[in-house]
Amino acid sequence: MTAAQHRTWLKFTAIAVAVFGPVFSLGTIPAVAEPARWSLDLLAWPLDGAQDYAADTTRFLTAITGGFLLGWGVMLWFLATRVHVLAPEAVRRTVIAGLLAWFGLDSAGSIASGHAVNAGFNLIVLLLLAGPLWWPAQEG
Repeated sequence: MTAAQHRTWLKFTAIAVAVFGPVFSLGTIPAVAEPARWSLDLLAWPLDGAQDYAADTTRFLTAITGGFLLGWGVMLWFLATRVHVLAPEAVRRTVIAGLLAWFGLDSAGSIASGHAVNAGFNLIVLLLLAGPLWWPAQEG
């Protein structure tokens, strides 16, 4: 892939990360919490309705998580649109490092909390978000 194609992939990654911010933050409002509750239920496979947002602490943690996801997505967008053209290899490596850090800690925590299936979901997401960014851009 060329550097321009990497920038396009970075924008995809930015949007894919950022979109979950509002989804999870809306989980703090009982009337519109269903998408967040369903996402959590999916990630804690199987879909059995066991995950809910009834606890204040869950809603609070979801608000924080949503903020981080939106912020991370916005940062990725700015790296793609404002920094990548100046330092494409540094941006590529930075994004891969961030994705690997998320993958490692999230997966370890998922396994430790009895939700090892989420580590498998995380691997799929990691491969999708990193996509061609695993390799340096080709000249062209």
